[in-house]
Amino acid sequence: MDELDSAIVRELQADGRQSNRALAGKLGIAPSTCLERTRLLQRRGIIQGYRAEVSFKALNRSVQAMVFTQVRPLRRDVVTAFEQSVTRLPEVVSVYTMAGSDDFLVHVTAQDIDHLHAFLLDQFTNRREIVAFRTSIIYQHLTNPVLGPLPPAE
Repeated sequence: MDELDSAIVRELQADGRQSNRALAGKLGIAPSTCLERTRLLQRRGIIQGYRAEVSFKALNRSVQAMVFTQVRPLRRDVVTAFEQSVTRLPEVVSVYTMAGSDDFLVHVTAQDIDHLHAFLLDQFTNRREIVAFRTSIIYQHLTNPVLGPLPPAE
């Protein structure tokens, strides 16, 4: 990615709904150039999509938690089955497969603490492959809305 590509990505992360003409104007380039570069960034997989960011509270999901999970045996079929089944649960926001003492980090949401507790009892304690899990409630979730490339490692 060159400097112009980085600028396009940065601007689209800040506002993915802006028109191509507005984006080109901010960057001081022709709209046709901007459109061509944006399409190339999409084809290269750098821009992977556009989505609406929706409030969890507006979706009746006011409680968030991270569930650190260990599964056994650590075989490909067990890991794949766990990933596929957990990502289909409506409470699950994302699943991270990890190295270290925990095998997965599962980001979940719930209406309230009682629903979270019931969800964990129903979906985590009943699974034979889960040998341990621990839950941390999220008080606040902050993100960096605009990411740029990091400098190359030395």
